[in-house]
Amino acid sequence: MTDAAGPRQHVGLDMEVTSAPRPDDLAALGAALAAFNDADVGPSGRLPLAVIARDGGGIVAGISGYTAWGWLYVQWLWVGEAYRGQGFAARMLDAAEAEARRRGCHGAHIDTFSPVALKIYRRCGYAPFGVLEDFPRGRDRTFLRKPL
Repeated sequence: MTDAAGPRQHVGLDMEVTSAPRPDDLAALGAALAAFNDADVGPSGRLPLAVIARDGGGIVAGISGYTAWGWLYVQWLWVGEAYRGQGFAARMLDAAEAEARRRGCHGAHIDTFSPVALKIYRRCGYAPFGVLEDFPRGRDRTFLRKPL
């Protein structure tokens, strides 16, 4: 970290790089960032949002995400192979968007590196606003948004 006086030295600072972070460390990071953001832009009002489709008790399709700061973020959208091509993704997005509107959201966003999913999201009214090329290698990750 630097300031007008130059780099600051932090004696005794230990940094750990890990692929297995402790749950309490992640909770502390999340709480600290939420407190910073609350002070900076106001409370997020973050609430989880899921749409789950079951057939005989087992999950065959679903959405997991959350609403915050007036936006729906669809983090995961999955449809089991036997149910693909039947409009489940669009129906689940409709349900998630309806709940987001009930929560006062004005927009939704999602991202994908699947060319098939990209076509579906565009048909559902989502428009690209950014691309991360070669992520994963050989594919582009497209970020999309939709007004609600």
